[in-house]
Amino acid sequence: MNLSDEGETLAPALAEAANNVVGILHVCKDASPIAERFVRAGWNSTSSSWHGYEVETAWCRVELDPVDGPDVLLNGVIAPERFDALSTLLARFGLRHSLDLYDENHNLIRDIHT
Repeated sequence: MNLSDEGETLAPALAEAANNVVGILHVCKDASPIAERFVRAGWNSTSSSWHGYEVETAWCRVELDPVDGPDVLLNGVIAPERFDALSTLLARFGLRHSLDLYDENHNLIRDIHT
């Protein structure tokens, strides 16, 4: 199910990049309301599984997957210079989160925990 395809699509250079951002959205049992918040912020969103969603904009594409327990996992690709922007957006949504940013050699280069 497509929630929105009106936002920007991922930049071609990032579409070829390996995943470099992973995180946890704390105390969020359902990915659907989170995907809806991204849509309201102008992102695209599509259903990627029974309960998961893919959300994207020109500088980021991430999967939102609920797990057993109270959290939603986040993983995907982001323009490294926009890492703080993703954290700011999640905070604006009222979501406690942990994010890790990796380089092309899978070395941790930044992390944020709120």
